[in-house]
Amino acid sequence: MAVATDTAVRELAAEEDDATVPETHRRCIVTGEVQPKADLIRFVVAPDGGVVPDLLARLPGRGLWLLARRDIVAQAVAKRSFARAARRPVRVDDGLEARIEVLLAERCRDAIGLARRAGEAQMGFAKVERLLRSGTAGLLLTASDGARDGAAKLRALAREAMHSDALSAAELGAAFGRDHVVHVALRRGPLAETLAAALNRLAGFRAAHE
Repeated sequence: MAVATDTAVRELAAEEDDATVPETHRRCIVTGEVQPKADLIRFVVAPDGGVVPDLLARLPGRGLWLLARRDIVAQAVAKRSFARAARRPVRVDDGLEARIEVLLAERCRDAIGLARRAGEAQMGFAKVERLLRSGTAGLLLTASDGARDGAAKLRALAREAMHSDALSAAELGAAFGRDHVVHVALRRGPLAETLAAALNRLAGFRAAHE
C-alpha cells in the first residue's frame, strides 16, 4: 500500500467538506491548517474562471481560503492549489500577490476613514497621547517608517489598547487627507476591533517568511 506524502495529506484535508470545520473557521487550501476566518483570505472562482480575492467574504460561490501570507498565496499559484480545491480549471492573473496587498491596505485605510468620520479616531502625537492617557483608546497605530522613540513612548501608554505598525506614514495620511501621519488612535469599540483584524491580515501578508 502506498504511503501518502505530507503534501497529499494536506491537499486531501483541504478538500474536506466545510461541515468538518467550525463556522467561525476555515481550512487553508495550501497548508491544511484550520484558522479563524479573520486570519485568512477568501477567494472565489468567477464565471469566466478567474480567481477573485473576496476580502469581505460576501461574493457568491464556494470559498477557497488561504492564510493571509504572501508566501502562501505564491505557493497556491505555483502548485495550482486553486484549481485542485475548486475541482475545475481556473485562471490566475499575474501579480495576484501584489493585488491582494493593495486591497488589504485599501481596506485598512477605508476603515480608518470610517472611524475618522465617526469621530472615533485621533491623529497626531499630542491628541493620540491624550486619548491613550484617558484609558478609552482601543487601538494605537504607529507608522512603520515613523520615529521609533515616539512610537515607544505611546506604546508605553497604550495599556490594554491593541497596537499595529502595518501601515506607512503615507498610508495613514491618506486616510486623513494628509501627505503623512505618524500616530493614530481609535477609541475602544467595534470600529477599532474591525480595523485591528484588517491590520493583522495586512501585517501577516507583508511580513517576511522563511
